[in-house]
Amino acid sequence: MNITNEPVDAVVVGLGWTGAIMAIELAKAGLRVRALERGPDRPNAEFAYPKPADELAYAHRHKIMQSPRQAGFTVRRTRDETAQPMRVLGKFRLGDGVGGSGLHWTAVQIRPTPTDLKLKTFVDEHYAPGALDEELQIQNYPVSWDEIEPHMDFFDRVTGTSGEDGKDPFEGPRTSPYPLPALKDTLNCAMFRGQAEKMGYHPFSNPSAAVSQAYTNPYGQQIAPCNYCGYCSFYACLNYSKASPQTTILDTLNRMPNYDYLTGANVTKVELHPDGKTARGVTYVDNDGNEVFQPADIVILASFSLNNVRLMLNSKIGQQYDPLTGEGTVGRNYAYQLGSGYTMFFKDKEFNPFVAAGPTGVMFNDFGPGNFDSSQLGFVGGAKVHSSQATGNPISMAMMPGSPKWGPGFNKALKDSYGHSMAVKMTISNVSTRGNYLDLDPTYKDPYGMPMLRMTYDYPQNDLRLAEFLNGKVKEIVDALGPDMVVDGTLTTKSRMNYTAGYSSTHNVGGAVMGDDPRTSAVNRYLQSWDVHNVFVPSGSAFPQNFQANPTALIGALSYWCAQAIKDRYLQNPGPLV
Repeated sequence: MNITNEPVDAVVVGLGWTGAIMAIELAKAGLRVRALERGPDRPNAEFAYPKPADELAYAHRHKIMQSPRQAGFTVRRTRDETAQPMRVLGKFRLGDGVGGSGLHWTAVQIRPTPTDLKLKTFVDEHYAPGALDEELQIQNYPVSWDEIEPHMDFFDRVTGTSGEDGKDPFEGPRTSPYPLPALKDTLNCAMFRGQAEKMGYHPFSNPSAAVSQAYTNPYGQQIAPCNYCGYCSFYACLNYSKASPQTTILDTLNRMPNYDYLTGANVTKVELHPDGKTARGVTYVDNDGNEVFQPADIVILASFSLNNVRLMLNSKIGQQYDPLTGEGTVGRNYAYQLGSGYTMFFKDKEFNPFVAAGPTGVMFNDFGPGNFDSSQLGFVGGAKVHSSQATGNPISMAMMPGSPKWGPGFNKALKDSYGHSMAVKMTISNVSTRGNYLDLDPTYKDPYGMPMLRMTYDYPQNDLRLAEFLNGKVKEIVDALGPDMVVDGTLTTKSRMNYTAGYSSTHNVGGAVMGDDPRTSAVNRYLQSWDVHNVFVPSGSAFPQNFQANPTALIGALSYWCAQAIKDRYLQNPGPLV
């Protein structure tokens, strides 16, 4: 059955962090707003203690994550390979339902630096011509630090970010201090912090969106203090302590009379007017199989970055990027984020992993771009080096090398390993390249008959050279800590992307990048489509490349930046803002 809904001023596709921010800010401006979410509703009551404390359901059976069957994509490392559908959630795990990935994230809320935002300028000023690989496609973010930082500051206040002021000498200027003090150090934090300081680095507590004290945010939502239960990554917070759309925005938003949301609404296409220059709304398929048209004056693509790109391609918004010619912009500059490091075992240390939070940890940024001289080393980029307490999930606990996988031997090995491991790892920036991109798969379709997204991605040699350089620096810390056993989990220049290997992060960005030039960007500096002026695409898909920090702080800030441009400029004079 074909159904047409009543028109709204703005339709928001996706109800994670970006969708919640856009919806509440546009509703506050008086617009009639409707959000469409593909997955189910996920009210806070669903996650009351002890329901989420189920490692098998949440961390291994992916209870609140997307099903590859319903929302999959195909993957390959190079254009010479045949892409195959992702049938398991491996390296990254996208959220599903209200809250999106903002429900199961770890809640590390570190910002990029001013250099990260202007990486192309940094390269031009510090690297000789030809010093870097020709395949790199580095671009500046088209916003300045002074423009975007106030929005990062507001997002910090929305999430109640807890951190240490003045400990990171490399961070950009801040409008105001962290809203709350940092979480407490666990044993591994104290060990890592002490050794890093001895070696001349500048460690500081992970900025955490699991709040350290009771807090009320600018929307009036109350957040409870973290009780260090250990169920953060892959879980919704059972204590109402970890910032998520539910704990920070949605209760307030749901009380607004000019806003509503629909779940089970799988948006398949943005519908354009005959001239192709404006959108007239979106089409979605509901849980009963009905095809529904939602008319709207403004369309906000606020779903996960990969799905935003797919919607633009299936809706013919912008030109598909071609890696052979370099023409086109949609799908260009897909980037991920590399992880590398060491796991240590100490027979005489009890790390007590059941007293930790996902963002409990200490990091330093001495190896961020511009914080050390890499101009003669053949790479650009950087990494944050950190030790974060492994939480107490027994199935996922690090095991000593050679441990049996089953039976009585496994039980003994788990007992010997549990609570005795500590990791020191790097989160490594990912520069964009000509050959890493997204497009539509010519063979595979989803259950609605729409082409699936195809990901072509392998680790750039630039980033692997950076990883090899830093492996030695991190190993110095590891050796100084004196573990009984070390497991090497580092990347080298021989490493290749393995999509089904163990989880790394869900930090997928790019594909609909923002910029000042419509030849190299899909959206302008206000996250507005160059081609269809009433379509805005705020999310990680706008990143020209990925930096070494977790992306959520900037994603939140860009959402507020976009919402402000719509409220202050677009509503008064609808049309291209640039």
